[in-house]
Amino acid sequence: MDIRFEQAEARFEERIVLHPLTLSLTERRIGVIGLNGSGKTTFARMINGLVAPSAGRVVVNGFDTVKDGEKVRADVGFIFQNPQNQIILPILKEDIALGLKPRKLPKQAIEAAVNGILARFGIGHLAGRRAHELSGGELQLAALASVLVTEPGILIMDEPTNQLDLKNRDLVERTIRGLDENIIVISHDLSLIADFDRVLLFHEGRLAADGLPGGIVARYREIAA
Repeated sequence: MDIRFEQAEARFEERIVLHPLTLSLTERRIGVIGLNGSGKTTFARMINGLVAPSAGRVVVNGFDTVKDGEKVRADVGFIFQNPQNQIILPILKEDIALGLKPRKLPKQAIEAAVNGILARFGIGHLAGRRAHELSGGELQLAALASVLVTEPGILIMDEPTNQLDLKNRDLVERTIRGLDENIIVISHDLSLIADFDRVLLFHEGRLAADGLPGGIVARYREIAA
């Protein structure tokens, strides 16, 4: 993973949401924390081109998020706070297959890929279920499957344990810890990112601290106090 922010800024009308940022990210597991409205979600969305920089640029694995947007989005999967919103088709297996359709693969290859990703996350029994029939934890696993079936090099997750009960939160946390992909996780669940390689703390639209989880979480507690 090679992500570079080069004096990248995000401005919505006259309001600066993310002040100019120069940063390089190469670690495999990166946590992003901060108070609500601190700029962390905007930062994450700039990585896959959902938010274009109003100044400077963002480069992901050699591709500019504006000039090479399609290539960046193909390599950066994004799971939103409410995963149900990104499950488009009513039946789970059909939704997972949808992401493979642009590749014009044979039907058998698509079916094999879908079955493989369902098996990877232990949700093969949910293949014929509808999104509204799934628990919160099952929805997160379904969203993971629908994104990772396309084999992105980087996965971004926005508050993956938000509003989950203890059972489903534990399920999702175990799954995240078992992922082989490069991951960037935005989270208020500090235990989730406690063993990550690097943690970024955003505050009032600026990068306030950057380093190993222990020290950065301690700094966050000071800010939040």
